[in-house]
Amino acid sequence: MHIPRRSALSRLALPALAAVLWASGATAASAQGTSAPAASAASNAKAAAAQVEGGWVRATVAGQQGTGAFMRITTREPMQLLAVRTPVAGEAEVHEMKMEGGVMRMRPAGAIALQPGQPLELKPGGLHLMLMDLKRPLPAGSQVPVTLVLKDAQGVERTVALQLPVAVMAPQGLPTQPH
Repeated sequence: MHIPRRSALSRLALPALAAVLWASGATAASAQGTSAPAASAASNAKAAAAQVEGGWVRATVAGQQGTGAFMRITTREPMQLLAVRTPVAGEAEVHEMKMEGGVMRMRPAGAIALQPGQPLELKPGGLHLMLMDLKRPLPAGSQVPVTLVLKDAQGVERTVALQLPVAVMAPQGLPTQPH
């Protein structure tokens, strides 16, 4: 079978470009439809009033029904983290883990207050995003679209759309406690 030179180059160039972009952590982020700079575990996603840093999703194996997503969110004004959405899960929630009577419990956290200039750390073993009823495995090296729903002090909802890298462990410099 003869493959034209252009197709062969495309077949080599596109995967190579994707690998370079993934390795550099390039992803897209937006708030209220406004495009923003690239974001990833190593760089920042800036949105109107929120900055997301160090975002990642824990990799899964076939048959696994849930996983966590982690990041640091900083706002420039008082806001609340209301919800999370992703097409890879049937359900996505902000969760918290707490010790109660010597037992670690995990449950939905509800709306989380975000104070201006004070980073909210979503990390393994604490507040985090829980992705449940996964529609497919999330292998390391892939990307997951995640949308954060925030509400400002005036009651206006804003969304922050992210492409988060999937990894087995936290990227360098982030907490690595098991989930």
